[in-house]
Amino acid sequence: MARKLSGQDARRMRRQSQLLGVSGLSPADVVRRAVALQGQDLPAVLRAIAVRSRPGTTVQDVRDAFDRGELVRGWPMRGTLFATTPEHLATLLSFTAERIRNMAARRRSELGLDESIVARGRDILREALGERPLRRSEVLELWEAAGIPTSEGRGYHLLMHLSVEGLAHWGRFSPGSSEQLLTLTAPAAADPDSANDADLSAVVRGFVLARGPVTENDPAWWTKLPKTMVRKAAAGIEDLVKVEVDGRPAWIIGEPEIPEPSGVSLVPAFDEWILGYADRSLVAGPAMLAAIVPGGNGVFRPAVLDDGVAVGTWRLPRTSSRATPEPVIDLVERVSAAKRRAIAQAVADWPHG
Repeated sequence: MARKLSGQDARRMRRQSQLLGVSGLSPADVVRRAVALQGQDLPAVLRAIAVRSRPGTTVQDVRDAFDRGELVRGWPMRGTLFATTPEHLATLLSFTAERIRNMAARRRSELGLDESIVARGRDILREALGERPLRRSEVLELWEAAGIPTSEGRGYHLLMHLSVEGLAHWGRFSPGSSEQLLTLTAPAAADPDSANDADLSAVVRGFVLARGPVTENDPAWWTKLPKTMVRKAAAGIEDLVKVEVDGRPAWIIGEPEIPEPSGVSLVPAFDEWILGYADRSLVAGPAMLAAIVPGGNGVFRPAVLDDGVAVGTWRLPRTSSRATPEPVIDLVERVSAAKRRAIAQAVADWPHG
């Protein structure tokens, strides 16, 4: 019989799974364990990795892992950028690339990116990246010079399409800049036929390990793979354990252990604490979700957690006349005066920029 967990139990277990408590891992090991972390906002994902790494890890330490080639960014799922490892990127694309290309076929047609243009863009990019990694602006300039229009999203879409094919990924940072360079993917890492059922089981296991408890809907939504594939992959995970969260079937890795209350936690924008799940109601109510994504505009704000429940948003001001900038905290849910002080202190002490 499946172990029954309350929503509170599940949130506390998720915080431990998500490494929002204590971790002794390097940035590369954090990402390797989680398979991939939402990465469309580059500064946010650098912070998300640093938060989950060993104490004292800085954003620069995470950048260094990208510079060493341990971490990369690409479009492995849903047409969305993720931070991952070179190995995970290749594995994910072996299962998702064709689906991504098919889903984007209509948009390619609307943009006038027919097969001949895609082929020319591919040849130009492969040759250029064979000489050195490039800034995004340099890639677009090359295509424009060759008569391939890049305005109105054409350049971005072509770049994503070729990256999904396995041609390139975002790698090391441009010296003295916060911009990543587009880098040629090694041929061995781009082999679409290299993955097998065991590889997909490893992906699903990593997803559950780093986010559990989860429902089967969560990895299916995250990867945009059919639930039948996800279930089959889950069946190949020896240490996957079935539980119930508020009466709903869920998965974890290993036997359930309920951690103690966690107090105040902070997560950056676009964090997997919110975006890693198809159903986010376990960690945020409707008003809170509306505050995290104001106007439903797709921009996810940093969140304040109280024992795993999102209670507000926060940010540090970009500019201030004060020597110590005053954090901006917008609480949505009710919290005690003592908790408010703890939240203010946690934001003031945030070390990741």
